[in-house]
Amino acid sequence: MNDNEAYKGYKGEALETLKKFNAMIWSDVEIDTTDGDFDGLILPRSEAADQYHIVLKLKTGYNIGLAAIKIKSIKINGRKEAHYKIPEKEFPYSPRKPRVKLFGTGGTIASRLDYRTGAVIPAFSPGELYGSVPELADICNLETEKLYGVFSENMGPDQWKGTAEAIGKEIEKGVQGIVIGHGTDTMHHTAAILSFMIQNSPVPIVMVGSQRSSDRPSSDAALNLMHSVKTAADSDIAEVMVCMFGPTSDSYGLLHQGTRVRKMHSSYRSTFRTIGDIPIAMVDREKITPLRKDYRKRRNDNNVIINTAFEERVSIVYYYPNMKPDIIDSLIDNGYKGIIIAGTGLGHVNKPLYPSLQRAKDKNIAVYMTVQTLWGYVQMYVYDTGRDMMELGVVPTANMLPEVAYMKLCWALGQSSDLEEVKKIMLTPISHDITEREPSNGYLIYQGGIPEVEEFISKYRK
Repeated sequence: MNDNEAYKGYKGEALETLKKFNAMIWSDVEIDTTDGDFDGLILPRSEAADQYHIVLKLKTGYNIGLAAIKIKSIKINGRKEAHYKIPEKEFPYSPRKPRVKLFGTGGTIASRLDYRTGAVIPAFSPGELYGSVPELADICNLETEKLYGVFSENMGPDQWKGTAEAIGKEIEKGVQGIVIGHGTDTMHHTAAILSFMIQNSPVPIVMVGSQRSSDRPSSDAALNLMHSVKTAADSDIAEVMVCMFGPTSDSYGLLHQGTRVRKMHSSYRSTFRTIGDIPIAMVDREKITPLRKDYRKRRNDNNVIINTAFEERVSIVYYYPNMKPDIIDSLIDNGYKGIIIAGTGLGHVNKPLYPSLQRAKDKNIAVYMTVQTLWGYVQMYVYDTGRDMMELGVVPTANMLPEVAYMKLCWALGQSSDLEEVKKIMLTPISHDITEREPSNGYLIYQGGIPEVEEFISKYRK
């Protein structure tokens, strides 16, 4: 074995230390350092990694970096190369179970760790997912199809249209439920556009992902998959939903409306929250517990409306103090047909932007206002600022979330170039994208550090 294979990715101090103790990658070792003793497998390093650390996969499954300069000795107990590949298994069939279709698009729920780059990359087919979660066979007859293998930031109009059309075909074939494996970063964007592209679905359409990859002991992939498949197979909720962890523990998942959900933390497993309302339901491996009654119910027909019209020349602008009008002007000059603004407070921007908003109106560009507070309604009639902007053609969107408004405007402009017709589409609720009111428990933010909140957390936190 040459040095490149034996010490892949290592260089400098780290490489010298490994050679000193004859320890290669994939060696099962006990390492004595000035900070303590560590047991595990020596892993390959990223090609762009530094020269000062050796990476060890502990027996707990977590990876740590050990400073080479602190290593006193390395005892080698053997060598066992790990490939981190989940075997693909054929899903068993039972005529008594409902038929569920799992579409794979990529993301962390269908991923592995690439030790060449140190990155999590799309790699597992939906069939391999079953190989890692055999409990799925207790729930349904699962059919799988890999539509795409991309990170969620690379999802776009072609993928959204293709996903909607694939779902429509499966519904027409009589499937009892749909699950879509998707990266979490833009899952709420895809959930929103599918809520508009797919209407009157007779079956549950459940989007699912995971915050932590399958090679980590704290991965949420398996439970999220079980919860989403359970929902698709047994739930009477015929909506586009996101299914992810409820609490930070493994207790249950939550089902969020596709147009009222948002990713709210970069790494928490319980990152998805319903905004301005409450989740549709709780789900665990045994049951689904509705929290609301205003959802569309499952039907026994195969009728569904698929409308994938989409205008790409739409932008979303997050207003900030001292924003210059050239931000808006550049969109106008580049032929954009729609602009969503996430404004301050009740829906405001500064006065220097007004001439540019007038230009947008004169160019027949659809401009809509949302609020960057996320919770609450646009109320542009309260102050002169808002009323002035409405005179300039800016249309308030009630309590539509900014990303949802962006997706809806892309879809609405795909239906018509008549701005009055577009306005009618935008302001007509389609799938809870606009609600008449926000319930009092639809806005709960507990601020840590306050004594009564800390007491509550210590008593009820799961």
